[in-house]
Amino acid sequence: MNETMVCVVGNVATPPAYRELAAGPSARFRLAVTSRYWDREKSTWADGHTNFFTVWANRQLAANAAASLSVGDPVVVQGRLKVRTEAREGQQSRASADIDAVAIGHDLSRGTSAFRRAGKPESASSPPRPEPDWETPADDTAPHLEQAEPVAAM
Repeated sequence: MNETMVCVVGNVATPPAYRELAAGPSARFRLAVTSRYWDREKSTWADGHTNFFTVWANRQLAANAAASLSVGDPVVVQGRLKVRTEAREGQQSRASADIDAVAIGHDLSRGTSAFRRAGKPESASSPPRPEPDWETPADDTAPHLEQAEPVAAM
């Protein structure tokens, strides 16, 4: 319950690497997040430091991310931040920041996107659900549009 949840906005830096594992699908990619600031001396926006995160996605999110993302895409990633320190023999210890993604989406403030719902695989154990009846039953007591009173213009 005491997890560090983050929301980062950046660009996809590497193509998503997709793998089918025993625990289910998994995908990972690197995310570049560059801070921007207003440079008063030059009266223009300037790029600051760039942080890189490894984003991990699992299950359906992994499959959808691998099918939807490419290098350079502006994205918004929400997930759990995990900072790891790795010590290798004869070298300095290295720290890396990973994000275990809960949600990933294109940043619509920087472009457009077309959403397509992913098809769910049909399971053999569940019978197909009947299609709902969307038709409205005819009701003779309801007023018809032709009989409605005209609305006064304001």
